[in-house]
Amino acid sequence: MMEKRVGFIGLGIMGMPMARNLIKAGFEVVVYNRTASKAEQMVSEGAKKADSPKELAKESPVVITIVSDTPDVESVILGENGIIEGIKAGSVVIDMSTISPQATQKIAARLREKRVPMLDAPVSGGEQGAVNGTLSIMVGGDAKIFKRCQAILEAMGKNIIHVGSNGMGQTVKLVNQILVAGTLNAVVEALVFAQKSGVDLEKAIDAVKGGAAASWQLTNLAPRIIRRDFQPGFMIDLMQKDLNLVMGAAEAVKTPLPVTSFIHQMYYSLQSAGEGKSGTQALVKAMEHLTGVKVGQGK
Repeated sequence: MMEKRVGFIGLGIMGMPMARNLIKAGFEVVVYNRTASKAEQMVSEGAKKADSPKELAKESPVVITIVSDTPDVESVILGENGIIEGIKAGSVVIDMSTISPQATQKIAARLREKRVPMLDAPVSGGEQGAVNGTLSIMVGGDAKIFKRCQAILEAMGKNIIHVGSNGMGQTVKLVNQILVAGTLNAVVEALVFAQKSGVDLEKAIDAVKGGAAASWQLTNLAPRIIRRDFQPGFMIDLMQKDLNLVMGAAEAVKTPLPVTSFIHQMYYSLQSAGEGKSGTQALVKAMEHLTGVKVGQGK
């Protein structure tokens, strides 16, 4: 059974283009957002507006949430006028936020009491991936429910993998963030070393990006660092939220993450300096502060 009506809650940097892609794919989309003007914008593009998560859930066989943090997900699903108060048995909740795996399992258990299955389906690929419909989506939950919702997910992403039971999607997203943070830190260190050594930075990137050092961060963020472009594709504040989740989950399974812990502290230093709204590539500024080396040209 393929659902044609989808409720969508959370029209931020990621959510709005994701909802737009569902409309383009032919789904009937009902939207709710705390900032009503964003919902009105989606109405002008073909969506229907609901006045609360409860109201949205009443008329949506599939409800997607993508909001900022664990408390926001708990509020919109389990809180007053939340999804759980309106949703019908047999409907599905898909949470595409990045939140605590343990909280995900608790929310899924509460929904199961209402005979409502849940998928945790966090995404990777940033704003551009959301706009292009090329997000990577890692999905936790029942395999049959995943198959039922696959066409919906395919409207928003390209690399869509069912990774296990509830909470495993969020756990794999944290794996992703460990890799992203560590790789970006390596890019930043390499650029600082290259700058100090007098290498042409753009030629250095061209020389190494086709080999074993290749990465999304090197290809996409190194040129922006060299241009001193720190506009966010993904904000430091949001990365720190994710790294807080990583550290909490690592503590729960008693796994030390020494390099990730270091990067976490580096980002704290940037938040203290007022850089929380900058893109994650501003990590270079923390390394520049440590080394006295400034990468690239400009301010």
